[in-house]
Amino acid sequence: MNSRKFVCIICPNSCEIEASVEDGKIQAISGNKCKKGEEYVVQELTDPRRTISSSVLIEGSFLPLCSVRLTKPVPKKEIFRVMEEINKVHLKAPVSAGDVVIQDVCGLGSDVIVTKNMERV
Repeated sequence: MNSRKFVCIICPNSCEIEASVEDGKIQAISGNKCKKGEEYVVQELTDPRRTISSSVLIEGSFLPLCSVRLTKPVPKKEIFRVMEEINKVHLKAPVSAGDVVIQDVCGLGSDVIVTKNMERV
């Protein structure tokens, strides 16, 4: 049996959780103080996902870069492919927080949105 340790990032408790895995199947989870910790470890072991925050070039605004983020986490293995798409984006001011820059990026069910209002100068 293989044992893996995690520090849960879902809530401020930062539980130190241990999971026992055998033949790719979770046998036991211990150390979590709430149900969310167990759900976090199960997801990390079966389908790890991450969210991305980045910036893209913007023309005609007071700053040269505009912050963007994903609306939902994507599979960890897809991060580099998603970043390739984000790096292709060039915006023109004005843009508003919440504007969709890329809809359904890479067909993963997550949009890339603007996180800051950027006025034209």
